[in-house]
Amino acid sequence: MSTKLTRLATLLAAGLVISFSGCEDAEEKPLLVPATGKVLHKGQGLTAGSIIFFPDRDAEYQKDSPTSLLQLDGSFTMKTFPFGDGVAPGKYKVCLSPALAGGIKLPDYADLTKTPWEVEITDTGKTDIVFEAK
Repeated sequence: MSTKLTRLATLLAAGLVISFSGCEDAEEKPLLVPATGKVLHKGQGLTAGSIIFFPDRDAEYQKDSPTSLLQLDGSFTMKTFPFGDGVAPGKYKVCLSPALAGGIKLPDYADLTKTPWEVEITDTGKTDIVFEAK
């Protein structure tokens, strides 16, 4: 009998932990909208690295800098950790990962203060973004 009570108490405690953590995530989760596109270098898709969106200082959601690995054709789908695909609407400075920017000999693209790339994501998202590394 005591084994059944212990098991029941354990299940109830686990349920409470799960329900409280679910509520916390739901309250803090930002509105996420699609942000997809391509990164090109010399007209070809850039790969073997990642792209990072740094929120503008006035952006509503500041808790993450959305990222994406670049695919073989240079395409990307931005993700916001830990919530998944998409980004919060707002303005972003955009950088390449340092190793990738260094590999194409354009280190400014990895420096938040020097990158020429910016993007504004509206409440409906943006799915046709193209960045050209020059």
